[in-house]
Amino acid sequence: MNTEAEIRVKGMQALIGALGLVDAERFMAATSRDRFNYTEWRRLGLPDMGLHELAAAANQMSSALPHQPESINLIGL
Repeated sequence: MNTEAEIRVKGMQALIGALGLVDAERFMAATSRDRFNYTEWRRLGLPDMGLHELAAAANQMSSALPHQPESINLIGL
């Protein structure tokens, strides 16, 4: 089990890998500024699809991003 500090580091690494450094920082600022409710977003913000279907859609969308790390493949979940 990861500590909270380890989770924060891994989370920031994932954000930076997916968005790039500047957009990861913008995301963090936006979630802080807007009083982002992650639990509510998870409940209402994701489409109603299974894990593999959601992962395939996320992979398809991420292939269009300019900053895509080679090591992330959500289909392997």
